[in-house]
Amino acid sequence: MLAAALEAVEEVGYARMTVAQVIGRAKVSRKTFYDVFADREDCFLAALEQAVAQVGKLAREAYERESPWRDGVRAGLAELLVFLDEEPALARLFLVEALGAGPRVLERRAELLEDLAEVIDRGRFVTNAVREPPEVAAEGVVGAVFAVLHTRALEDGEERFTCLLGSLMNIVVLPYLGARAASRELGRPAPEVQRDHDEASARTQSRDPMAGLSMRLTYRTVRVLVVIGERPGASNREIAERSGVADQGQISKLLARLARLELVENTGEGQEKGGANAWHLSPRGARVERATRPR
Repeated sequence: MLAAALEAVEEVGYARMTVAQVIGRAKVSRKTFYDVFADREDCFLAALEQAVAQVGKLAREAYERESPWRDGVRAGLAELLVFLDEEPALARLFLVEALGAGPRVLERRAELLEDLAEVIDRGRFVTNAVREPPEVAAEGVVGAVFAVLHTRALEDGEERFTCLLGSLMNIVVLPYLGARAASRELGRPAPEVQRDHDEASARTQSRDPMAGLSMRLTYRTVRVLVVIGERPGASNREIAERSGVADQGQISKLLARLARLELVENTGEGQEKGGANAWHLSPRGARVERATRPR
């Protein structure tokens, strides 16, 4: 039901999301929905909490691995930006749709931003005596960072969130370490985003098609893979229609992302030659599709 709610929010927005849309996508009864959630806001809040739990764990672990404070913040922010790139639906849910949701969602969002501000405020302990920014500076930094992210989410353009790392770190560092240190952030290479690379994961990679896959498979992504598996050679438009993705721009971005991950292959001529795309599952894509296909 959470995956179905996410699909509904992505396609029509929270303001127009209904319980009927959620249960229709999830193929459950209305009674089942209300056995779990009090109302649609409660369902949206649960989806938000799930997303926060995922990215929060990654960002927190990245922050704690690094020292000093600046490097920890940079590592944690990099994890957040990668997550937003990998999960555009969840990015829009938190950065855009949450602002128009109910009071419980807004309260929870405010709590999350306050937690982030506490981490940023630790910068006051690494600054010198001449520069002593007030405690409220951390709130301003977090607000500025999320204002930029909100704008990018609304634009829905081709620029990846990870491209903003240096500029956002410039904003973070400036009040605590000064203009020179902030300027250096613009040219620093992005830290390597770590995933689960332990030996057990490496040993099971050949058996588990999802092992090492740097993308979280959403309900929408699984539907697209299923459609391609059932109709090899399908065009963008056909895949969009059969998977229920109304926006052609969204389906193009998703297919491009799956192609970069080598889960799908395009054997068509494409728009540059005036022909249609023709999508097929790669061998690994076929294994992922079989492993995630709804039973």
